[in-house]
Amino acid sequence: MKRHTARTLLAAGGTVTAAALLLTGCGSGFSGGGTSSSGAGDLTSSKKALTVMIGSSGDAETKAVQDAVAAWSKESGTKASVVAATDLAQQLSQGFAASTPPDVFYLSTDQIAGYASNGSLKAYGDMLKNKDDFYPSLVKNFTVDGKFYCAPKDFSTLQLIINTDLWTKAGLTDADIPTTWDQLASVAKKLTTGTTKGLVFGGEYARIGAFMAQAGGRLVSADGKKAEANSDANVEALTYVQQHLKDGTFAYAKDVGAGWGGEAFGKQLGAMTIEGNWITGGLQSDFPNVKYKVAELPAGPKGKGTLQFTNCWGMAADSPNQKAALDLIEYLTTAKQQLAFSKAFGPMPSVQSAADTWKSDNSALVPFLTGADYAQGVPTTKGSADVVTDFNSQLEGLKTGDPKAILESVQSNLEAIVK
Repeated sequence: MKRHTARTLLAAGGTVTAAALLLTGCGSGFSGGGTSSSGAGDLTSSKKALTVMIGSSGDAETKAVQDAVAAWSKESGTKASVVAATDLAQQLSQGFAASTPPDVFYLSTDQIAGYASNGSLKAYGDMLKNKDDFYPSLVKNFTVDGKFYCAPKDFSTLQLIINTDLWTKAGLTDADIPTTWDQLASVAKKLTTGTTKGLVFGGEYARIGAFMAQAGGRLVSADGKKAEANSDANVEALTYVQQHLKDGTFAYAKDVGAGWGGEAFGKQLGAMTIEGNWITGGLQSDFPNVKYKVAELPAGPKGKGTLQFTNCWGMAADSPNQKAALDLIEYLTTAKQQLAFSKAFGPMPSVQSAADTWKSDNSALVPFLTGADYAQGVPTTKGSADVVTDFNSQLEGLKTGDPKAILESVQSNLEAIVK
């Protein structure tokens, strides 16, 4: 998952969902002979080539996917091409609207409900030979109305990134790595000096939501049937963040002149940040001399908590060659291929069978994978992306705002869409 997509996923989600909703009623397409289907639960089959559309983080990801698809194509005898979209959400929306969508494509959690509701997607998850190998929490992210729609392609979690030089300079050791909110506040205070804040992160739900999870809160109940934004747990989480924004030991990235937490961390405007494993590529590329350590986020009043971000391999309901598409997706989600993707451009494999090898190959990044055991997915209810976008705008004023009032507003918005 590319780092800028992951950190803007929820901010951009409102536009994506709105575009998806415009497609209600669209669903027919791919005219032409050679296609066979004998029932709603069957897969179409033809000799037509497959088109795979991705939203790439750069040349490394594009090449890795192209190479993998080419290898499968050679092995299977089915032609396939990869399209690296310049604007995946827009191009995918346009493809569905014109009844010419790609056969296989990257699909984010904030898109799935809209596309599932208008019949654009093939729910093939239960047909996967490796369906039991995916992390259950990831499967849940792509399950709508009880249907497992698509194979999670990879994922990321949020954890604590520590500048080890600044840490040592402040007289801190590994024994001081925070495991509680109080300890986090204490080390943030010690690390705050001059233009450097102790902890800098994005002022949005996609970061602050980790504190909500640690307090035992969430925006929508685990079963997706109840809005829970205004819970006491969430009020406690926002109040904690607000307290340290006020005392100057925490700061939003934009308030220190950075575009995101990774940039603030790289420029040493923050001694710690909260980010996903995509930060490793960003630091290697833009700030190669910054030394850092990854640690699990400290536990809150109700224990450990973090957020996870993922995409899946979507399949078009109108694809004339779903049988080949399923075979390709199974190939792309094997442990071997996902480990190759991880080496090429950084994401964590979505299958549990790859965990031990990934940990061995990425020992310094293990906290990110450990987070899979307790991570929360972001809301996937149709319309939730718009609610989160509004929530983000309110969180910008958290430092001087009323946490309870902010959450009551979010609660009202969620109740309008959660049934």
